[in-house]
Amino acid sequence: MVTLRGSNPRFTRDIMRSMRTLIVSWALFAAFAALPAKAQGCGDSAPPAGVKEPLVPIDPAPVTEPAKLAPLAADSPWLPRFAAAADELLSALRSREPARWGPLLGGRWLGSAKREAVAALLADRCAAFAPLLAASGPVERQIFGWSVPASYSAVDRAEIAARPEAEALVCWAGQGGVPVWPQTAAEADNRAGRPYACARITYSLRGGVPSWRAFVERG
Repeated sequence: MVTLRGSNPRFTRDIMRSMRTLIVSWALFAAFAALPAKAQGCGDSAPPAGVKEPLVPIDPAPVTEPAKLAPLAADSPWLPRFAAAADELLSALRSREPARWGPLLGGRWLGSAKREAVAALLADRCAAFAPLLAASGPVERQIFGWSVPASYSAVDRAEIAARPEAEALVCWAGQGGVPVWPQTAAEADNRAGRPYACARITYSLRGGVPSWRAFVERG
């Protein structure tokens, strides 16, 4: 033990006692901060790790109104394709088996970090997918597209309709009344507490060969 030269022995003991108390306090704080989120309860929220205030103030980005979601039209030629893809995806997700849902989320193009994140989302009993995966019966489903801005001309709309690829947002909810569906893509983030769970599906018919891939994100 280092002795403080010329100090009062009692004062030295008080300093050492205070240092030990501070060290124990920080150790307890670090241990609590390392607890998994589930151990702290579904309703608890913690600030994201590593977020720091910028050294130089940054002007906020201009606020833009997010694109509104709209149910895919009943007569859309894409609807049966997205419906079949959504049924296959939901069945794979409910199995919780990476060997089944992995190929639908990109297969060999699905990185290990993303694969682990999806697996954690499906295993989290507090996440938006939890009630859906636990449901024993049928679930409600809605397939959304993005509303074309009113400023688009008829030519622009025809060009979009003629493209060999399309994208849709599929959301599911357990039975028990008509759910409140997301109004924008930002609300389809699978955040805990949402009454629905969602996935984004991109579909392609290039070369006459149908193919699709799903994306499951966590807000």
